[in-house]
Amino acid sequence: MAGSYNRVILVGNLTRDPEQRALQGGKSVTKFSLAVNNPRNKEEVTFVDIVAWDRLGETCNTYLKKGSNCLVEGRLVVRSYDDKDGVKRKAVEVVIDNMQMLGSRPQGGGDESHDGGGGYSRPAANAAPANNFAHEDLDDEIPF
Repeated sequence: MAGSYNRVILVGNLTRDPEQRALQGGKSVTKFSLAVNNPRNKEEVTFVDIVAWDRLGETCNTYLKKGSNCLVEGRLVVRSYDDKDGVKRKAVEVVIDNMQMLGSRPQGGGDESHDGGGGYSRPAANAAPANNFAHEDLDDEIPF
């Protein structure tokens, strides 16, 4: 197989409020954990660490809270670090570049989609499609 593809799409609920930190150089990072249920086995839950950078992270920190239902898209990253005892550890995280709030509407807003650039797009209004088809008299006879 030529090439590779690293894309993760998850829908779940936040297990805690997002935590945002300012870093040197003006960057910021926001982290939270998402509980994702297995649709085939409702009792099986996977907890996934989520990382959002800069403006997307600020949006997550502002609009999401513990229990919020959201869809996230990003890439799987394995990060190595030394713990406080000097033991080498690995962390598996999803670094997101898109987030969409699901469920009930937040106050003053609607279902919004947020991308890594910090901008967001609001889907078209949920109005029912207009029926522009004129009523036709149809024969009750089957054509074959």
